[in-house]
Amino acid sequence: MAHGRFDNPVVASLAGVKDFFSKQKLEDQLTKADRADGKTCLITGANSGLGYAVAVEMAKRGARVIMACRSQVPEAKEKVIADSGSDLVEIFHLDLSKLDSIHAFVETLKQKQIYPDITILNAGVALPGARKTESGQEEMFLVNYFSNFILMNLMLSKALIPMDKSKDQLSRVIFISSDSHQGSSNIDFDIFGKYENYGVSKGISYYSYYKFVLNTLAVEYSRRINNGEIKLAVDVICPGPVHTNIIREAPWALRKTLGAIFSLVFRSPEVAAKPVVYMAISKDFENKTAEYLHMFNPKKMDPKVYLPEEGKKLWEYSERLWKEIDDKAFEVKFN
Repeated sequence: MAHGRFDNPVVASLAGVKDFFSKQKLEDQLTKADRADGKTCLITGANSGLGYAVAVEMAKRGARVIMACRSQVPEAKEKVIADSGSDLVEIFHLDLSKLDSIHAFVETLKQKQIYPDITILNAGVALPGARKTESGQEEMFLVNYFSNFILMNLMLSKALIPMDKSKDQLSRVIFISSDSHQGSSNIDFDIFGKYENYGVSKGISYYSYYKFVLNTLAVEYSRRINNGEIKLAVDVICPGPVHTNIIREAPWALRKTLGAIFSLVFRSPEVAAKPVVYMAISKDFENKTAEYLHMFNPKKMDPKVYLPEEGKKLWEYSERLWKEIDDKAFEVKFN
């Protein structure tokens, strides 16, 4: 039976207290000298919270920033321009709960010849209860896991992510995850992609469980793409406990309780964005892949994430589900 590390939202939030006070080993490695001039950086879920803060920081460091957002288009772009002082910012609509939106977004990238050197897959949701999407999946499964599989495959199939080894630095894909994935159950393939009704406790459990599934996918991408030589860096990061509006749909009493915890011990999005930017642009990660950072601390993910047989099975089930729900689906081949 699928389950994550936590099933109580208060306990899950309090687990971030230790992170708040923990030593950050590599924090001093990110300096003002770390720049992203000439780089194109795509960020999903960039209209608020962590994604917005990463967009501002990357723009300040010279990157051309591509914001992929479900809402606040184009208002969020104007805010990033104002906060960063850079006008190298573009915004496009992307709703990861709708398959047609993912296809349309990728077509826009192709038409406008946008080739991200850095892709930060940040968008995610935390829901107080199950919500069925147009394609029949539960929204948290689709947005937090499965749409990233579709988006990546579409971008790779259209050669939108550069894999030119002659460049000074390899292109990089970063999956934004959570260290709460540690200790999750094995992937339950019997319920994979099937809609299930649930409430708050199960929603908290599934949030960390889907981060575990996402991390397994990231490692499998790295394995399939970099077969023998590194062509594309595919990494994972937990930015730590972040004070964002992710709990906006929680019941009022719970929202107030969690909001108090967030305000006391969770990091601001601006602070949490720093390790993400570090992983995205630092030469410390050059010619490396399948790396994991917990804030500024390198560590290993849950051991089950690295099992080749689990990654292969997840890939096969994901391909099968994609073909079942999307008539534009195809089998992805890696050379």
